[in-house]
Parts: sequence; C-alpha cells; structure tokens
Amino acid sequence: MQIKDSVAVITGGASGLGEGAAEMFLSKGGKVAIFDLNRERGEALAARHPGQAIFAAVDVASEASVQAGIAATLAAFGRIHICVNCAGIPGRIGRIVSKKGPYSLEDFSKVIQINLIGTFNVARLVAAEILKNDPQPDTQERGVIINTSSLAGIEGQMGQAAYSASKAGVIGLTLPLTRDLSQFGVRVLTVAPGLFETPMGAGTPEEVKQQLIATLEFPKRMGQPAEYASLVAFLVENSYLNGEVIRIDAGTRAPPR
Repeated sequence: MQIKDSVAVITGGASGLGEGAAEMFLSKGGKVAIFDLNRERGEALAARHPGQAIFAAVDVASEASVQAGIAATLAAFGRIHICVNCAGIPGRIGRIVSKKGPYSLEDFSKVIQINLIGTFNVARLVAAEILKNDPQPDTQERGVIINTSSLAGIEGQMGQAAYSASKAGVIGLTLPLTRDLSQFGVRVLTVAPGLFETPMGAGTPEEVKQQLIATLEFPKRMGQPAEYASLVAFLVENSYLNGEVIRIDAGTRAPPR
C-alpha cells in the first residue's frame, strides 16, 4: 500500500516512536491523525503540517474516546487506510514478590489496560472503518494495521512481568487478527523494538542505559525513532508482508536483568 494520499491513525503519535512514524508518513505525502493525551506536543506537531495532520486527544483504553478520535479523522480526511499503534506505558518495575509484598494488582492491570487492551481497542475500531474502503486496484488491499510490541514481549527481564505480559499479548494478537482480516484485504503486522531513545525511557539512569547498550550486538547504541519509522513505512509499502512479528533491536538478546 502506498503511503502517499493514504490516511493513517497513529496512537502515541505526539512523541517517541509514534512521532517518528507520523513524521515519516507526512514526509511521504500521507495524512495523519495523531491520537495522544499530550495535547501540547500533539497540537504542535499537527500545526507544523496544516491540512496533512490533525490531533485528537484520545485515551486508547476508552471506547468512547477512540470513537471520537475516529470521527474527527473521518471529518478531516474522509477515510482511514493505516493504523499504527504506539501508545503505551512502561509500568512500575518490580518483582512479583519483594520486601514490600506482592506486586500491586492495580499496577499490573493498568499496564495491561493501556498496552494490550488499548491496542486491541484501537485496532478493532479502526479496522471497522478500513473495511469500508474499496480495494486498491493494484494490490487489492483495503488497509494495514501495525501494532507495537517490545523485545520485552519476547524476552522479559526480571521485574518486567507487567510490561512483558502486555507486550507478549500484543504479539499474540498478530496471527488471529491477520486471519480475521486477510479475507478483506487488510494486513496485520507487529514490530518488536529493543532499546530505543524515547521519552518512555528518558528517566532511565545513564549508568543503567550504558549497561543495557553493552548487551547489544551492533550497533552499540540506542535506536532512533526514525529507524522504527523507516521499518513501519517499509511494512506498509510491501504488500507481501503479513502476519509477522519483526524485531528491531540491534541483534540483542535480553539478559535476565
């Protein structure tokens, strides 16, 4: 599917990986609806691309909020072809049982609610709009959904039970959603990033960052949002890719801690 003249909904699109994807799509002539709760950054990004981008304050875990964002997108651009789910939270790091007692069920539930249920919520509601598109004459595609998991969803580290479970769940969605939607010309893919330079990891102490970087194969540095965005654009444009989970992690295999 070509990005030029296509309309993409990007959750978490005001910063980090989502912002990188939004900028990439816009540079290729696409139109973008930025779904995020950071109004200041989201509105600023949309203002830099008048007529090509809009911002909608969206809580991905809320059905009504996502429906309102979709309605705003349709009002602005008339249709939706692409969905990129980047919204998520890291959650609190902690072992299942520590000196303070068992890990908080409330904290665990919050991460699942946003990272996993939020991803599914947006995917299902956007998919309903994508199915209304006419198939493209050259590829017979109606649209593409790309979800964002994490290396932690494959190789979770100590203290990452909540985050790892949420991201493993996103991976688990990949094949069933592919099988649900392929007959209608809609592809589904998942990207599993490793260590990336994003606001989510901004609070990580430099010493810890360097320890993590040391575990990478090559290059020994944090990934950049533009590199994630380049992969997402490739996945959209390559019509033969479907039902896959693609790692982008400098060849790393996460250590236990």
